[in-house]
Amino acid sequence: MTSQNTSPHDADPRGPQPEGALPGAAASDAAAAADATEATDAVQPAAEPTPPSIPDAELQALAEGRHSGPHGVLGQHPYGEDGERIALRVRRPLAKSVAAVLSDGTRVELEHEAHGIWLGTHDRGLDDYAIETAYEGGETFVADDPYRFIPTVGETDLYLFGEGRHEQLWKTFGAHVREHWGTNAFFEGTAFSVWAPHAQAVRIIGSFNDWDGAQHAMRRLDGRGVWELFIPGVGAHETYKYQILTPSGEWIDKADPLARHAETPPQTGSVIARPSEHEWGDDEWLAKRASSNPHNGPLSIYELHAMSWQPGLDYRELADELIAYLDDMQFTHVEFMPLAEHPFGGSWGYQVTGYYAPTSRLGSPDDLRYLIDRLHRAGYGVIMDWVPGHFPKDSFGLARFDGEPVYEHGDPRLGDQADWGTYVFNFGDSQVRNFLVANALYWLEEFHIDGLRVDAVASMIYRDYSRTDWLPNVDGGREYYEAIDFLKEVNATSYKLHPGIMMVAEESTSFPGVTKPTDWGGLGFGLKWNMGWMNDNLRYIAKDPIYRRWHHGELTFSYVYAWSEQFVLPISHDEVVHGKGSMFGKMPGDDWQKAANLRLFYSYQWGHPGKQLLFMGQEFGQPGEWREDRGLDWWLLENPTFSGIRGYVKALNELYRETPALWELDHDPSGLQWISGDDAEHSLLAFLRRDAQGGAIACVFNFSNEPLEDYRLGVPSGGAWNEVLNSDDTRFGGSGVVNGELVASAEPAHGQSQSVALRIPPLGATFLKRR
Repeated sequence: MTSQNTSPHDADPRGPQPEGALPGAAASDAAAAADATEATDAVQPAAEPTPPSIPDAELQALAEGRHSGPHGVLGQHPYGEDGERIALRVRRPLAKSVAAVLSDGTRVELEHEAHGIWLGTHDRGLDDYAIETAYEGGETFVADDPYRFIPTVGETDLYLFGEGRHEQLWKTFGAHVREHWGTNAFFEGTAFSVWAPHAQAVRIIGSFNDWDGAQHAMRRLDGRGVWELFIPGVGAHETYKYQILTPSGEWIDKADPLARHAETPPQTGSVIARPSEHEWGDDEWLAKRASSNPHNGPLSIYELHAMSWQPGLDYRELADELIAYLDDMQFTHVEFMPLAEHPFGGSWGYQVTGYYAPTSRLGSPDDLRYLIDRLHRAGYGVIMDWVPGHFPKDSFGLARFDGEPVYEHGDPRLGDQADWGTYVFNFGDSQVRNFLVANALYWLEEFHIDGLRVDAVASMIYRDYSRTDWLPNVDGGREYYEAIDFLKEVNATSYKLHPGIMMVAEESTSFPGVTKPTDWGGLGFGLKWNMGWMNDNLRYIAKDPIYRRWHHGELTFSYVYAWSEQFVLPISHDEVVHGKGSMFGKMPGDDWQKAANLRLFYSYQWGHPGKQLLFMGQEFGQPGEWREDRGLDWWLLENPTFSGIRGYVKALNELYRETPALWELDHDPSGLQWISGDDAEHSLLAFLRRDAQGGAIACVFNFSNEPLEDYRLGVPSGGAWNEVLNSDDTRFGGSGVVNGELVASAEPAHGQSQSVALRIPPLGATFLKRR
């Protein structure tokens, strides 16, 4: 057996020679005879097998971290006829000496082969080992070797991803702290995997290797471009990126598309997420959710931008303050503007780079879990805005991920959204669809989100959306079939796996069947924002009351299509930014009239069929436009005008929660019965809202600035009718045109056999219930 420091090529194949003998010298006959006799009596030792040689160019590629299969050379590999010997190679440039220390303490000295690649051999079989490296100056380091581990991505994962059906993609891809089996034991470390189909090589740079990617080149596992590496000893909170060698030969640095944590912007690195330690306490909430139909339940949504609602609060502090506020205001749900990581705060979260990473501006992923858990236990649903329609062109993000289009469509007529300066996902690619579908499931499963409001659906389903140069579909039309199929898939899958959740479309056109089930040919959303109602009614309410009688059709037009979809009536952040003015600012007249108009408008929103959404600050009539870089003007609540508006929205929510007629049949025409829809002269609307048990509430709205005394209002039954809420009540800042107990008389009105004589306030609303 040769020394570990001696190449097998150094051994004389003839075996040991007699002392003083010279190779090739003539020997005496006696010596020759003696040699011949000895040769017949002795067995010549067999030459040791030689490790397979590696071409110099391949060793150089390994040294530079641009080898696509480093595990095939580095690490330990059996060789010889029966694989009885082990060749062990490691990359240690500039080292003075290198040794492998086996699990039983045996040292295997390695010799420099070329380009910083070291080689040693032994006959102790495959084993766990560490690498001891000494450098000039006396420094010695002991480290584990990432190239001795089998892949952490299994064949089933690769198959499912290849088919575009890996519904828990985040559990395989990205960076995961885990224990991984070596040869004889488990070892702690982090498993990395990424999809980069066009890359020549991928390596990992991070805080754990001084951002030197040549130390940690990944291996390509399959033809679709999945790359993997397990690095022992690396744990949570380390920062990293992928360094990718593009087809053109350029190295580019990219954040992890499936990172579950990220640095706080403007830093752009991915962060290895700690395995969740949060213990959920919302089992009761989830069980109730799974057994109910959220689309037919009470849904009064408070939309907010988490970073600017009360600036300075983190996720955990927000839980305390927000729950206290919701307890007071009595909304049923919170809708967060996007919480996925985004580099530019001015995008409000709608230009996402970290689709699987909750923004670190407010804390860790477990801190967000804590916030949602607390909201559930307090009785509030959580909706989050989700942005699968586009992504920004930031160089560290998804854009041209491996130097070529990967997540975006390669044809700019489909893949480029010039108006927003973003790319559009390639919805026809099964791996891209898998990335997005799994992302929706990630938020629903890992964070117990109750609903996803899908942003900019119209931009996805039309190929010509905001484009002059566009690519028609195979039928010559404008519909983006692949995006439509993606939406159907994400909706059907989300509802199947998470009963009781909501998928909500922000869709601004009349595309048919947005909220119809996919097996009926629809997109499969549960709810759709009613942008037509919003536009018509905001335009109407902004008019001076004296002109409203000539625009009565704008007020009533929404009832033509009110039940064509299952609607949410939104007054969102988009209506109070970029010069549009606040809700208070949109109202005509002086401050008193503005406040009265606003209370009237909210009355109509809560009374109209459909669910309600109101953006933060509008619940107290903040006069200024919202800006993401500052908080709300909470100090305005010291002013009775604004505290009165806030008090009225609270009263609306209280009435709404306790009155099934205002929400149970929102999506059924039988839930509304007209009393008066054509009184344009008085700019008045009146109708009954009904529940499934026959309960009713009368809703009366006076959009004129004149009070109506003894107005005869038809009602469906006799007896006493109580005014349960009046927007002109002095406690809300009104003028006090209210009603006491009303008793119906047998005087016909509005097609009803009974009626009540009613005082209807100017720019006011009243709600009546039969006692």
